[in-house]
Amino acid sequence: MARRTFDVIDICEIFTHWHAGRSKNEIAGSLGLSRNTVRKYLAAAEAAGMVPGGPAVSQERWAELAREWFPELADTRLRQVTWPAIGEHRDYIVGQLKAGVTVATIHQRLADERGLAVSVASLRRYVAANLPEETRRAQVRVLSLHPAEPGEQAQIDYGQLGRWADPVTGKLRAIWAFAMVLCCSRHMFVRPVIKMDQNAWTECHVAAFEFFGGVPARLVPDNLKTGVDRPDLYDPRINRSYAELAAHYGCLVDPARSRKPRDKPRVAYCTSWERSVARWRSCRSLCGAGVLGVGPAGWVRAGRRGLRLCGYIAAR
Repeated sequence: MARRTFDVIDICEIFTHWHAGRSKNEIAGSLGLSRNTVRKYLAAAEAAGMVPGGPAVSQERWAELAREWFPELADTRLRQVTWPAIGEHRDYIVGQLKAGVTVATIHQRLADERGLAVSVASLRRYVAANLPEETRRAQVRVLSLHPAEPGEQAQIDYGQLGRWADPVTGKLRAIWAFAMVLCCSRHMFVRPVIKMDQNAWTECHVAAFEFFGGVPARLVPDNLKTGVDRPDLYDPRINRSYAELAAHYGCLVDPARSRKPRDKPRVAYCTSWERSVARWRSCRSLCGAGVLGVGPAGWVRAGRRGLRLCGYIAAR
């Protein structure tokens, strides 16, 4: 069970109940505290010579006394036992924040390179309390004035198109859309798939390169197992089959960070469910489009709803 964090107002409530003549057991039961906690905070009042039922004491006075007896309640830095260790790397942290590095990345670098054994939550609290200016600067999103060059980068992800009945078995099947977006032109390739396995992943890449008539210099996929075996900030382990595909075409695989959709905003924008629904509502059927084949011809005819959606995206 996590420890409760006390503020000045919590201590004032204990003092108020005690000064009104209630016993320590009654205070503990009423406020949901342990008797030891109540004794701990009331010991300071008793040591100062105060007794229950004495002259009236205002809330402002109780708050003043609480800050005097327990200064760590007013200054959270006094109760953060890991902050002295983090403070030794203050200049490094400031430099990293100014360079646009996230706190999570800084935490991993401090742990790997400098052996700092603190949690990322402790580092976040330290930065928020001691480096407020750098924290606000990190929250600002700056418009990139240097867009991607033609053929420089393509972003890749899957998005769910929906579910409908298999015309052969009658069971509901999930249909996914493989999407590859060229960052410079925003030109997009989309291909529906029934399975997101290694074979489909490879075939979709080959079909996308043929559709574009070339291969981008850098591929930025999501961290799915068909592309990345082990996500890592510095040295991700690329899936063997995917690495062989990249080596064959002479391109670099640079996966996005885990749970960081802004690392691939072009394709993340297109694969979100809300925008897919909006596209489906305002598009027309494109039956027979070669890029949209998902298997037997029966699928193309039966999956009209999904075909409208995929066809609209591919035709942009």
